[in-house]
Amino acid sequence: MFQISVIVPVYKVENVLHYCIDSILNQTFRDFELILIDDNSTDSTYNLSYKYISSKIHLFRNNGKGVSAARNMGIKKANGDFIAFIDSDDRVDNLYLSSLV
Repeated sequence: MFQISVIVPVYKVENVLHYCIDSILNQTFRDFELILIDDNSTDSTYNLSYKYISSKIHLFRNNGKGVSAARNMGIKKANGDFIAFIDSDDRVDNLYLSSLV
């Protein structure tokens, strides 16, 4: 069980996704899981996301249902006590999660 589940819907962001994921992985607060929901990207976003899979990072496909459906799927898959949403083209400060807690 994690304290925070970070949900990131991803769709056709192959050029910027690594910035987002790296900023999440560089958090000072470590008790989180990262849930990536690919919305049926037609570029290499899914393959890039797949490389990050670990015990803390999960990847699911949503089959083109849109960002709201992707977030809802992430909520269903979440194991944390709290949920945070981050957009796939955003970067967050390394104190982002600790300030939420």
